[in-house]
Amino acid sequence: MPFACTPARRPGATPVTRALEALGIPHTLHIHERPLRSLEQAAEERGLEPSQIVRTLLFRLEDRSFLIVLANGPGKISWPLLRRHLGVARLTTATPDEVRQVTGYEPGAVSPFGLPSTLRILADRGLLAQDMISIGAGVRNAGVILQRDDLVRALQPEIGDFVDKAQGHQVME
Repeated sequence: MPFACTPARRPGATPVTRALEALGIPHTLHIHERPLRSLEQAAEERGLEPSQIVRTLLFRLEDRSFLIVLANGPGKISWPLLRRHLGVARLTTATPDEVRQVTGYEPGAVSPFGLPSTLRILADRGLLAQDMISIGAGVRNAGVILQRDDLVRALQPEIGDFVDKAQGHQVME
């Protein structure tokens, strides 16, 4: 069941909700009653469309630095588009251990808010099509719902085309 998080009412506060509160960003924390198995399930239980769910993906560059790509909906990252934008020949997805070490979150619970250090953040242009979006809450089986404009204003991500729009649905990462 979703509930609004405010400084006065913080049941189940997460690093993400605390970061959003510190930034003065209105949001709703949704805790799922059963384990999430798909992006479609997350969207349905949050009262959203799959295209409103934003995945936070961590990548490792050749120089061993890391960056985040925000991608909404079920589409897969286009490696050629991402490499071209970054001007690199190679990059890889971070390992689960790297995800934990770099973000402080478990895989499947990563958020661009509440990170232990600043990371370069890219956002697929498709994210701009939605007024209301949902991101990871920093804990498994939970999401935070907020206005897209608040996310963009707070994070100031590099906007580009990073998702292969022709790809089908995929399981939550």
